Formats: sequence, C-alpha cells, structure tokens
Amino acid sequence: MRVVPAALAASMAAALAFAAAGPATATATSGAPRVISDVTLPAPALADFERHLVKDDHGVKLGGVGSGLYPAGRSGEYWMVTDRGPNGQPEIDGEKRRTFPAPGFAPAIVRVSVQHGKAKIAQTITLKTSAGKPITGLSNQKDHDEKPYGWDGKATLPYDPNGLDTEDIIRTSKGEFWLVDEYSPSLVRVAANGRILARYVPKGLHLTHTGYPVHETLPGIFLKRQQNRGFEGLGISGDRLYVALQSPLENPDKDISKTSKVTRILAVDLRTGKPVGEYAYVFEDVTKFDPKVEGDQSAMKISSVVGLGGGKLLVEERTDNVARLYTADLRGATNLLWGKYDLARTKPSLETALPSKVKPLAKKLTVDLAAISKVPGKLEGVAVLDRTTIAVANDNDFGLGEFDENGKLIDSGVPSRLLVIKLSRALG
Repeated sequence: MRVVPAALAASMAAALAFAAAGPATATATSGAPRVISDVTLPAPALADFERHLVKDDHGVKLGGVGSGLYPAGRSGEYWMVTDRGPNGQPEIDGEKRRTFPAPGFAPAIVRVSVQHGKAKIAQTITLKTSAGKPITGLSNQKDHDEKPYGWDGKATLPYDPNGLDTEDIIRTSKGEFWLVDEYSPSLVRVAANGRILARYVPKGLHLTHTGYPVHETLPGIFLKRQQNRGFEGLGISGDRLYVALQSPLENPDKDISKTSKVTRILAVDLRTGKPVGEYAYVFEDVTKFDPKVEGDQSAMKISSVVGLGGGKLLVEERTDNVARLYTADLRGATNLLWGKYDLARTKPSLETALPSKVKPLAKKLTVDLAAISKVPGKLEGVAVLDRTTIAVANDNDFGLGEFDENGKLIDSGVPSRLLVIKLSRALG
C-alpha cells in the first residue's frame, strides 16, 4: 500500500499529514486527551434546508450530518454527509415499520466552517442522478430492503432504486467525493457538483432503473449484510479506499450475525472501484467494552475508518454509549478476496468461527474516546487533522423522537456536535 505524499492537495494532506511526516517530527502532548473545541452545528428546519424538495418536514430539523467527516483543506473546515434523512421504526399493528417523515429529502454533502467557536454551513451539495435530479434516501428494492412508510407508519411509500443511505465520506485531490451506503451495501463515486458518477455494489444485487451507472464489482457475500448495517466506514490511503461493514454479515443467518465478533474490511482500487483485498476484523468483547448493553454483542459497530499510511488504519469501534479508536495493521492479515469465505456455501462461515489460518487485522487501542469528558454518544464521524489532533462528530438522528397528535415532531433535544481533540500521544 502506498503512502499519500505530502504534495497532494490540501484536502488529503490535512487528513494524512502525519503519514508523510517522519517519526522524528512527532510531538506528544502532556496529560490526557482533551477537547479543545466543541461546537453545535446549525439545525435549520428541513423544509428551509431543502426548500424545493421537502414539502412538510413535520417539525424535523437538519441533523445526521455527523455520519461522515473529512478535512476540507482549510483550517476549521470539514466535509460532512447526512445519512438517508429522518427515519424511525415505530411498532404499528404489532409490526416494526421503517418510516420516512420527509420522503422528499435528498442526502447531502455539507461543508461546515468553524470559526471563533461557532459553526456555519458554508456549502450544501445535494446528491443527484446523472441527469441532475435529486435522489432520495428511500429504500431501493423489495425484499432486499425494508418497506418504506410515511411519518405515521400507515401509508406506504414507493421504493426508489436511486435512494442512498449514505454514511462516511472522503474527498480526493481531484475534487471528487466517495461515499459509502448501507442499503446494497455500496461504494459511491460522486462528482464535485453532487452528481453520482458510479455506484459499486455486490455481485447479484440486480439493481435496475437507476439514474446513474451501477457496477457489480464487490463480492456477492456482502448481500448478506444486516438491515441498516451495511458499509459504514470509509478511509483513503494512496490509491486505495478502505471500506468497512458496520457489523458482521448474516452469514449464514441472523442468529450468527447477532453473536459474531467478525466483520470485514474491503480494500478497493480508487481508479476502478474494484476490490483488491478483503480482511477480517475482530470486534472487542462487548461485556468488557460496554457493560451497559448487558452482553449484547450486536451493539458493537464500526462507524469510521481513516487511512494512516504505512499499511495502517484508524478504526472506530462503538456502541451508542462507548467509542474507542484502534490502530489496525493490514500487514500480515490474510487476504480473503474471492476465496472460500466469499462463498455462502462455505461451512463454517467466517462469521461463525474465525479459522486459525485466517489472520485478522492486528490492532491496538489508540484513543479511548469514552474516557474524554463531555464527548457525546453515537459518534460516527472521525477525521485526523494532524498527528496529535483529531475531530469527531455525532449522529443525532435528526432529533427524531415521538410525533404529537398533529404529526409534529417532539424533538429529542440531542444536538449535532463537532469536537476537536488534542491527543496525549502521536498517531502512527
């Protein structure tokens, strides 16, 4: 794996400056990691944020922008991305239903500027088809994705093959964006103006009637992703993208996925969108990681990946209560791509029992975010600013709570926040 050189454009250099700098330049700070900046992000009414797309926002404000985080090249500026939009899962007639209070909402990339302790939205880029039509965040396919409903869980909504549940984000030196999506799951290449250039999905998905090119380049086994647990983390290093599944696959079934500690990380060629590597990643034991979830291993998730160069990744493991960053080493890990563990017929599956001959990514705890005072829960966005400074952002789920009898949201009161943290030791 090649390390990003310092001569790359500022947006990439900001995220990977420590990879180009030699160890002799590393400077550790004294004491424990500490928050040096903590801002609340703007939360305009959704109907104002996307005036021509959202007709009735039911009182929902902009949120979810902490799903991804990447340095924008200028000090205090960040690229962020929303997820699919406000959604819930109420129980209606004994059935949990996926609801979309603002079905016209288009997932969006936002450039946030933080200056003098305040944050503002400097730029908004809605995601669009090749023809320039805004997409939605609605489910794509019957049977593969959840049936979409309106805000109250009663009226059904149409599936949208163009819909994306976007999560992490990176920006290349050419000005293009790459995003990951939980539905297919998929990797999405996006032009600077928000038009989708290509969507890379697992073999056998057969997603049709889209307004942009779809390429089945990824292993078909990834079709076994858990609902709402597709691709979540995305990092870049040199000409490689690193894409992480949020949770173990349903391989061979749901029961295994709920107890398994093994998820997968793909290495993808930045130029072609084709995978070149696949590796096992082993989660921590949840009983020690977060006692509050009472032994529920399925509460463990990967929400962010950052390329560190030199064959290393910074990986965020979290529950909704606890988040920690681990340095994971690709060197020496077994490349599983197109092998027996990409076949559904292989028994036992990788998720059932990690074979002794398969070496997962070696890892070590680097930053315990949960031990830092006033860090919010459900951290999803992580960016590296330099060798001793990181930024993190939470996903506030658009403040979604209950709706009153008039269909207006009773906001959860959880704000979207962006924090900058000075570390006690250098990364790498």
